[in-house]
Amino acid sequence: MALDISGILDAAISHASASGYFDEVNGHEAIHPSASGGLTAGVWVERVTPVRSSGLASVTSLVVLNVRLYTSAQQLPLDAIDPNMVAAVDALCTAYCGDFTLGGLVRQVDIFGANGQPLDVRAGYLPQDGALQRVMTISLPCIVNDLWEEVA
Repeated sequence: MALDISGILDAAISHASASGYFDEVNGHEAIHPSASGGLTAGVWVERVTPVRSSGLASVTSLVVLNVRLYTSAQQLPLDAIDPNMVAAVDALCTAYCGDFTLGGLVRQVDIFGANGQPLDVRAGYLPQDGALQRVMTISLPCIVNDLWEEVA
């Protein structure tokens, strides 16, 4: 079985696109601020690692996606930035928990971190091209069954 990373990324991107919160949704980490000035999302693979729940003949893996929300940290009113971002984060976390298998592509979104990495949201700032971006990054841990075959 091969890792259907395109399918998994597409599922995460589709949830962001369907939320209605974003001017842009990209399948990569942004290297420049968005030209739209609005809320942007980027989705990419953060890591892939085996998990202990693997079987005797196959390896189950943890695939962690980063879903990062970006917006200008200098837009007015400043007091509206975080409430708008948290509303978008809430919509995404609701979608990812509600679509627990990402349409059957993964065993589960590991919400509580049974395999190490829970669903997690971290806020911060990111300088890009002289502009300060407010960011919130969702770590989206997905368990993929029988990813690699163990052959003796």
